[in-house]
Amino acid sequence: MSNLGIAILQLGGIFTGLINIYIWVLIIAALLSFVNPDPYNPIVQFLHRITQPAYIFVRRFMRTDFNGLDIAPLVLIIGLQVVIVIVQYILSVLASSV
Repeated sequence: MSNLGIAILQLGGIFTGLINIYIWVLIIAALLSFVNPDPYNPIVQFLHRITQPAYIFVRRFMRTDFNGLDIAPLVLIIGLQVVIVIVQYILSVLASSV
């Protein structure tokens, strides 16, 4: 494998790492929604600002409220895991062909 192939794999690793961090942010925000935290807490406001656009995107295409339980975080996590698998496959094929 050439140096370009290694660089492609490393950039893909950074990309998938960022997606994994966002998945953990989604998990933390979902868990915090169960305990009703202080809405004026800066951490809670940050989590709300960073997750709400993704929730709105998912809610635009499907109903996510089932008996008071919002499954938008679950849909996002599964979707992001699929994206990770696809990106890793594409980058590994691309890196091996370079």
